[in-house]
Amino acid sequence: MTERMIPTHGAELCTEAFGQPHQPALLLIMGACASMLWWPQEFCERLAQAGYFVIRFDHRDTGRSTCYEPGTIHYSLDDMMEDAVAILDGYGVKSATVAGASLGGMIAQLMALKHPDRVERLVLLISGPVAVPEGIVLPPIGQKVLDHHANSGSMDWSNEALALDFMVAGWRITAGTRHPFDESLIRATAVEDYHRSTNLRSSFNHALLSGGEWASGQLPSIQAPTLVVQGTDDPVLPFPHAEYLARVIPKARLVALKGAGHELHRGDWDQIIAEIKALH
Repeated sequence: MTERMIPTHGAELCTEAFGQPHQPALLLIMGACASMLWWPQEFCERLAQAGYFVIRFDHRDTGRSTCYEPGTIHYSLDDMMEDAVAILDGYGVKSATVAGASLGGMIAQLMALKHPDRVERLVLLISGPVAVPEGIVLPPIGQKVLDHHANSGSMDWSNEALALDFMVAGWRITAGTRHPFDESLIRATAVEDYHRSTNLRSSFNHALLSGGEWASGQLPSIQAPTLVVQGTDDPVLPFPHAEYLARVIPKARLVALKGAGHELHRGDWDQIIAEIKALH
């Protein structure tokens, strides 16, 4: 495993691959404000052992990818979708299973719509529709989550202890009751993210994102076999978001994780990997 920088539309993205290039490719797209570390290394290694060539990457404004001044936005959701395509190009991958978590799932939907030849299969984890037609109402993000992240701007991010506690608390708020909160893995990842990232504050630029509106009403045209995995107690993108995806995407199958929140808990990794392997 070695990190590799790939240029894309005026930015450079930090990437990492697991497994052998001759295996079927699996591109992992993480959610908002999160670097590729939140696809844990052990999870990626298990996917590689299951027979995939796994690629994870840092979005713009996260990890070691190009970062911009905090409070500014120089790209759109559509640009982030094209970033994902550029990463496949950089690895010489013609098409892949594309798995997105949270906002990453919305990016993956745009990719399946605009570049259907690049998306063999679509995996939407703890995600929701990138855009919905007028008249469709889905439950909003939970108030506790909003209240927590509202404090990010006033945080002293140079204080490592405070920053780490803030990051861990954010994941605790979004966790469900299906499994005990995995603080050891979350804190270890937060520590690595804190020391590895160019500027953690820049990641909150994702809150300023726009784009993807053109996809409203287009999800029924996605032809890739699709797996939707969602916790029934997700406070960020509540379960009706997943039900909507499974209803409007023609070849979608919904897997409900009873009691799980907005998390990819290692207690569910084996089931998630098995469901991805079974996707045809």
